[in-house]
Amino acid sequence: MAPVLTVYFSGDTSGRLVPCGCFTGQLGGLTRLKTLLAAESGPSDLKLDVGNAIAGPEDFQVIQYDYLLRAYADMGYDALNIGHREAQLSAAQLKQFRKTSPVTLLSANLFDQASGERIFDAVKMIERDGRKIAVVGVLDAACMTEELGQGLRIAPMESTLEELLPGLRKEADAIIILAFTDESGLDRLAQQFYEASLILGGKVTQPSQKLIKENRSYILYTANESRAIGVFRGRFGPRLEGGEFKMIMLDTNIGEDPAIAALAAQYRDQIRSAHLGIDDLKHLEENEVPGVRNAARYVGTEACIGCHPSAAKVWSQTAHSHAFAALVARKADADPNCIGCHTVGFGTDSGYERQLNGARLASVGCESCHGPGSLHVEQRRSLKEVTFKFRPLGAGDCKQCHHGEFSPPFDWDVSWGRIKHGGEPRYSNN
Repeated sequence: MAPVLTVYFSGDTSGRLVPCGCFTGQLGGLTRLKTLLAAESGPSDLKLDVGNAIAGPEDFQVIQYDYLLRAYADMGYDALNIGHREAQLSAAQLKQFRKTSPVTLLSANLFDQASGERIFDAVKMIERDGRKIAVVGVLDAACMTEELGQGLRIAPMESTLEELLPGLRKEADAIIILAFTDESGLDRLAQQFYEASLILGGKVTQPSQKLIKENRSYILYTANESRAIGVFRGRFGPRLEGGEFKMIMLDTNIGEDPAIAALAAQYRDQIRSAHLGIDDLKHLEENEVPGVRNAARYVGTEACIGCHPSAAKVWSQTAHSHAFAALVARKADADPNCIGCHTVGFGTDSGYERQLNGARLASVGCESCHGPGSLHVEQRRSLKEVTFKFRPLGAGDCKQCHHGEFSPPFDWDVSWGRIKHGGEPRYSNN
């Protein structure tokens, strides 16, 4: 009987070494992924990632990428494709990761702009049960919304694959393409390249619901910030045929692996003592309009509660009022990936700063939603004419933090009912 090939594939991990812990019942985290793979996968199975393992190009996210790569290596991954977020890093940064990464990084169409050389290997040839599998990585510039990193060039993925695949077909028993592109891009690749046995994608809104057969290729994709892992099984014949597929959600029934959790702890320890770009308020000047400064500054919830006692009472009974304590409990209180949604104004010139260590502007306060209030407070206290107005709020303001992995499904009508406030007795200057 022809041997079976099993492929585990992930994508869009977005830096989730561990579930962020913002609410109970959270899915995902590489801690759970390792536990699942240890229980289900075998030594002959392939483990591949389609891209966007990193959360972004900021210095703390680059530091975290090193720990992510160590986690993938610990899980026995065969190769990681470069996604759009990785391609935001500079050529110099990516070349350094190529040298130090304990797991293979692939990208056939990402080039050094100056030298014209590929940053990473285009292909990894893997042998399983006497069969050769060629794994190729590409990313699609056509659907990239992020800014390309300094010194990089992306060649069209179609012309790159057109050059590579005919030769690989002669050498390999199966070809797997890791393509960081959207559903239409995956379909185009399947239509154009009959050589591919399996095409795995990652720039999608949700994981595959079913196995797609297009032309002579199987198409699958996954996303959702490490909350799911796909499994494909095929049997070797003249081609890889008889495909079966399932998507496994990484839910709370799957325990968290302590070795990956330890990597997350090491990352948080490192950035706690690191001086990061976000700690230097001068970086904010890059986005400022010359000669224009914010009219108001953050003053803290304490400046609001005296005149708004009923709103303050509602706030004190919500999770917003002790949101920073949740970070402290998880030792994530110095992690810029988390701080923004647990403090007031983090990342602005008058908002929370990491060196405050929770002493001021910590937790979600009045100004987290309503904006900086110094002018409002000043005008009220000085009995001057009140000219400063807060802008109206809506569901979009809440969804800046309550989205994706960071929140249960958000419903404005239900959630507002839990924190509804306002209607204070009208304050008079007379």
